[in-house]
Amino acid sequence: MKTSLTGTKSHELDLGRHSRRMCRFKNLLMSRDGSVGVLTTFNMASHGSWLFCLRTLSLSIFFDCTYCHFHRVLGNDVDSCKSLRLGQYLCKEPRIDDVTQEPANCKDMIAWVECLPAPNVSCRLSNGTEFRFSGEEVGFNQSIPCRNVSGYSYKIAVALSLFLGWLGADRFYLGYPALGLLKFCTVGFCGIGSLVDFMLISMQIVGPSDTSDYIVDYYGARLTRLSITNDTYRRTQISP
Repeated sequence: MKTSLTGTKSHELDLGRHSRRMCRFKNLLMSRDGSVGVLTTFNMASHGSWLFCLRTLSLSIFFDCTYCHFHRVLGNDVDSCKSLRLGQYLCKEPRIDDVTQEPANCKDMIAWVECLPAPNVSCRLSNGTEFRFSGEEVGFNQSIPCRNVSGYSYKIAVALSLFLGWLGADRFYLGYPALGLLKFCTVGFCGIGSLVDFMLISMQIVGPSDTSDYIVDYYGARLTRLSITNDTYRRTQISP
């Protein structure tokens, strides 16, 4: 009897221990499931916030690029008035000095003329103001080349060389007294020197001794000399 009672008590103790273990395991599983759910909820919330930030950043970049593009396009349409192309403006003729036959405001071989943009052309003035022109307003000033003259007339030099060249009058007038005296003494080098000087003066190859230019009518026949020096930029010819 004692043996059976002892076995029964030990069996009840084992059942109690097993039940307590099962309860602990169940509580552990419940706690773990709860923590996993919390972590899952947290991960889903963080994932959604990241997607929202990424979409916001993408939209901001898109709008910034679009704004920059349109700003650049519109900025190119409204540029400085000095960068207008040919046909978009018309420059006035300079006021010509009756004595020198050069622009009245010629200084250091540069003169300035007023230019009027074409009607309905918009550009920026020198002060940065955008203006739409009607064709009568001055938009900017453009520089034009002018010549350095000192009082030697081309017509007078040619006339002296033609009629009085055998006396050296042309060389005296242009500031070459030695050659003028030599021509006077030799009767224009027997006429040959007079003929050569007439051709050189007519072609404007021989000019005044002070290296200035002849006074020629502004719309008259002028000689433009083209030269190549070490400072001249040589551009390679590109065939079309």
